Amino acid sequence: MAEEKKGLFARLRAGLSKTRDNIVSGMDRVFLGSSRIDDDFYDELEELMIMGDMGIHATDEILTNLKRQVKEQHIRDPKDCRELLINNIMDQMTVDEHAYDFEEKPSVVLIIGVNGVGKTTSVGKLAGIYKNRGKRVLIAAADTFRAAAGEQLEVWAQRAGVDMIGAPEGSDPASVIYDAVSAAKARKIDILLCDTAGRLHNKKNLMAELAKIDRIITREYPDAIRENLVVLDGTTGQNALSQAREFAGVTNLTGIILTKMDGTSKGGIAIAVQSELKIPVKYIGIGESLEDLQRFEPREFVEAIFSNEVQE
Repeated sequence: MAEEKKGLFARLRAGLSKTRDNIVSGMDRVFLGSSRIDDDFYDELEELMIMGDMGIHATDEILTNLKRQVKEQHIRDPKDCRELLINNIMDQMTVDEHAYDFEEKPSVVLIIGVNGVGKTTSVGKLAGIYKNRGKRVLIAAADTFRAAAGEQLEVWAQRAGVDMIGAPEGSDPASVIYDAVSAAKARKIDILLCDTAGRLHNKKNLMAELAKIDRIITREYPDAIRENLVVLDGTTGQNALSQAREFAGVTNLTGIILTKMDGTSKGGIAIAVQSELKIPVKYIGIGESLEDLQRFEPREFVEAIFSNEVQE
């Protein structure tokens, strides 16, 4: 188990290398190159954090706390601020102890997000992860709007070794969910994963569609734990934050899946979305393979960015 944990951390650290190069190298230049802690020191840190997409809100809170601690602890050397800053960044990200309860009880998980963010891939990877843990998993291909969405998901379902309920393109997504819920109950499925359409340009239709799906699940499967996870592309930075806000306006989001974090130098978006929206990041994608979609562990995330060496 320790070896597995070490391997996951190494993958995480490797996946976040672009973010580390962008944010941390700049910060370390400030910590080591500044002769004193003054307004210029804080301004440089602020600029680096915002450029790394940590967001205005999180950056303000982190630096406000840092200034208070520096004053209270009578810190004079800029180098002594590094650990304080890291701890303050960690404090911005929390994952509740019950955040993953849905994985252990019969649940219905809606995967929400615009097209192109890795939504279908995330459904497939989650199916594989849960199946490998011995869970009975079923996929509902309720994105009947996008051409070939069902076929793409079918490939992932086969790869994960789980069944899928689908319908022809243009079918009513709610009817797919109804059929999937019925099948999940009949087959005693542990986790029903539902891919949904991601068209934000027509919020009225999306809202009506999600509301209809919600009513069906509530009526047909009242005992199931409900989870609504929005998938965001980490490479889009602040645009991902805007998308999350839009979806939060049409449905009750319970968590975030951040994808493509290995392709971005702005991994600070993981800090920004939690700080701004108060919605926890629950999974993080750092590559193409199944093992590269991991549970989000705030401490490990920050350590993977700021550590100089892979943990022993």
